[in-house]
Amino acid sequence: MADNKKTTRRDFLYTATYTIGAVGLGATIWPFIDQMNPDKSVQALATTEVDVSTVEPGNTITVLWRGKPVFLKRRTQDEINEARAVNLKELKDPQKDEDRVKEGKDEWLVMLGVCTHLGCVPLSNKGDYKGGWFCPCHGSHYDVSGRIRKGPAPVNMEIPKYEFVDNNTIKIG
Repeated sequence: MADNKKTTRRDFLYTATYTIGAVGLGATIWPFIDQMNPDKSVQALATTEVDVSTVEPGNTITVLWRGKPVFLKRRTQDEINEARAVNLKELKDPQKDEDRVKEGKDEWLVMLGVCTHLGCVPLSNKGDYKGGWFCPCHGSHYDVSGRIRKGPAPVNMEIPKYEFVDNNTIKIG
């Protein structure tokens, strides 16, 4: 015989009580969970847009993003060719130049301006590699692609997440 159980009023009241209790608990704890989200001022710093229309080929500008310097270098065709001609076996942290720029925007190199050794800020257009960077604190030399070539830095300078909003604007973050 099949056990046909009828829904009673008591069953309905239990279900309704549990449901109201769950909704009430959710409404009570939501402010505590929501307060763990980042502050609006922090969210505003999450991205920054940079107008690069005035940057001439061969020049570098530095902007701040999340309190860190970001180098935006508009490379010449000679600098791009030189970066692509490097034998990857010579590099401490082998990475192709093509992997460090956006496809079709090879002239633009966007990277965090922080030495990967101890976090110093390297100097632009200094060091043993033309158009590259040099960290005077401990002697790290980076090439025109931001790749470590000499010195104690273990890896290349970091490439942040970025995109081109249009031909004159880069959005970092």
